[in-house]
Amino acid sequence: MTIEATENTFVQEWRAWRQAHHDRLADPHGFLAITGLRWLSDEPQRFPDAPGTWSTGPDGVVVVLDDGEELIVDGTTVRGEHRFGVLAERSSVFALWKDAAIEVAKRGGNDIVRPRHPEHSLRLQFQGTPDYEPDPRWVVKGRYIAFDEPVPTTVGASVEGLEHVYDAPGRVDFELDGTALSLTAFPGKDAGDLIILFTDETSGVTTYAANRVLNVGAPDADGTVTLDFNRAANLPCAYTDFATCPLPPAGNRLPVAVEAGQKIPYERA
Repeated sequence: MTIEATENTFVQEWRAWRQAHHDRLADPHGFLAITGLRWLSDEPQRFPDAPGTWSTGPDGVVVVLDDGEELIVDGTTVRGEHRFGVLAERSSVFALWKDAAIEVAKRGGNDIVRPRHPEHSLRLQFQGTPDYEPDPRWVVKGRYIAFDEPVPTTVGASVEGLEHVYDAPGRVDFELDGTALSLTAFPGKDAGDLIILFTDETSGVTTYAANRVLNVGAPDADGTVTLDFNRAANLPCAYTDFATCPLPPAGNRLPVAVEAGQKIPYERA
């Protein structure tokens, strides 16, 4: 394959990644459709963008629907009182209501309700995200170093006062322009994969101040990983105040300007 063909493939794959990221955000029930972040307590509450009266307690989340109100949960229509039970940390359950999806979730030990309405203005006005032009120089090899045991790591959140705890399995060592660097990694979505939350010298200048995330495939047998900073992505909190995204762990601020990946969203400009 010629150098030109390789470069064309690199750009095409990057564009496909960018489009997939935009599609997830702009899904009718994606993060841009969220109309509120509702914190539950043992005091029953009604919300303007969801049916029923909501509360939580030792037995988990409960909704009591009025006459004429209903939700569809796991394909079943429910009326009256419905118990979602105790939710696991970072899990979500989606109940359908008309054209909306009502997310019931646990974040930082708190039960929350986040209604998602397709007609929300943030979603309808979404015009994509500005990016740095893709450049192969920002694709670097690194070495994954596993910790003896996963290290419980507490990080802040985009919501003040909220904390998240992740079991960090290891770190990734690498170099950028001759500078030796290291980042703590968290478990990824698929077995063996990693995610890295970080900031750098562009944060708050051209890129979102709080965080960006890099998805890293499972390490090779010798620990080799590929870091493609062209795919450094914004988390949902870069677009909406109704997200509870984690902040990078201590030490994950790079002392270099990573001029690659996604920039500050238009919504925050």
